[in-house]
Amino acid sequence: MAYRHVVGPRTHVFADLAALMAKATPVRSGDRLAGIAAESAEEEMAARWCLAEVPLSEILARPLIAYEDDDVTRLILDIHDAGAFAEIAHLTVGDFREFLLTASSDTLVRIAPGITPEIAAAVCKIMRNQDLILVARKCRVVTRFRSTIGLPGRLAVRLQPNHPTDDAAGITASIIDGLSYGCGDAVIGLNPASDSVSALSALLQLIDDLIQRLEIPTQGCILTHVTTTLEAMNRGLPVDLVFQSIAGTQGANASFGVTLPILKEAHEAALALKRGTVGDNCMYFETGQGSALSAGQHHGIDQQTLEARAYAVARPFRPLLVNTVVGFIGPEYLYDGKEIIRAGLEDHFCGKLMGVPLGCDVCYTNHAEADQNDMDTLLTLLGAAGCNFIMGVPGADDVMLNYQSTSFHDSLYLREVLGLKRAPEFEAWLERIGLTDADGTLLPEGASTRLIAGAPGLADRDVAA
Repeated sequence: MAYRHVVGPRTHVFADLAALMAKATPVRSGDRLAGIAAESAEEEMAARWCLAEVPLSEILARPLIAYEDDDVTRLILDIHDAGAFAEIAHLTVGDFREFLLTASSDTLVRIAPGITPEIAAAVCKIMRNQDLILVARKCRVVTRFRSTIGLPGRLAVRLQPNHPTDDAAGITASIIDGLSYGCGDAVIGLNPASDSVSALSALLQLIDDLIQRLEIPTQGCILTHVTTTLEAMNRGLPVDLVFQSIAGTQGANASFGVTLPILKEAHEAALALKRGTVGDNCMYFETGQGSALSAGQHHGIDQQTLEARAYAVARPFRPLLVNTVVGFIGPEYLYDGKEIIRAGLEDHFCGKLMGVPLGCDVCYTNHAEADQNDMDTLLTLLGAAGCNFIMGVPGADDVMLNYQSTSFHDSLYLREVLGLKRAPEFEAWLERIGLTDADGTLLPEGASTRLIAGAPGLADRDVAA
């Protein structure tokens, strides 16, 4: 079915819903690369006006990828909550925007199971940045394992101690450095240089020993392929969270070597371990705009809509953490700071609107037209929007993955400016060991020496080195 909108003497025609949504998307290099972006600012605005008049029920009734052709489409439609959708079923996309701007947090929680990714993406396209921030801030998605993530007025940090050779002393030094800044309440999450189970065994044990010895109320995760983590669990290794990169189409997920049944098997295996102390949210997913296009599995759909579909993959597995690695894929998909900032706000909004616990790796690659000032802007906007967690990377420069992210001290800035606290269990631990005061402020002389002394296999000379 074609869609039309008249601007002055010209009638803009959009072949179908996918084309309409693509051309209504704020400009970005990935959609241009795919040949689906609007050809002019006038066409882009005509598409947005047209999209605003489309009923939500029509979007639900017209899957962008056929039900029989894609298991992500089948998942979206099979678990759709018709009762939750009934509250908004009579609205158009434009009406839905107005509804969201005035809705309460309780209302947003109630309707989240009825919002499909295509609906979230559609309303996102007609919203200003301030709209995305305002609505996302009202969306509460709280998850628990050994710490509680997503409570109002709180911001968690993934401590990311990557090392180019998986050196145990180097990894441990980075962890202690991050803990001394009060980071790590979301997860201590390592991207390993090797994916063999034998190599990962030592890393899993290292992080688990550190958490247990220091009695840290957090969780560890090795960000390896889900099948490798399954094998690790089968061998009895200490696995807290199961990680996997996911995308918004069956074909894109296949390019990652993953299927929905594999994710289900891993989820059930992790649940059976019962390693959580305050909850059982035991999955960790990462996503990013452009992954489906990169795999040649985008089906002519814009990358922001496909990103929202990735959140639909995550949703039924009740993850502790989901984060968009917003600028990691490169300028072919998000060209400059402006595109990265917009994409980060879009991703956070869509995920939280769908009831998914969204965090963001505020990042860019060195060949993008972006710099740390752009990342400071996005970091601050996401803090205002109630982002669940951000990354903490030593020096903001990941020496293993070779990209720029946010540092340990960036979280101190955001907490001070916006009055944000850490996860409550982690905050209490920091005060108990003498690293922070009762308000969560780092003390001039904290517990760094005790942290070092408690770190297995790490001597003072290793830290100095």
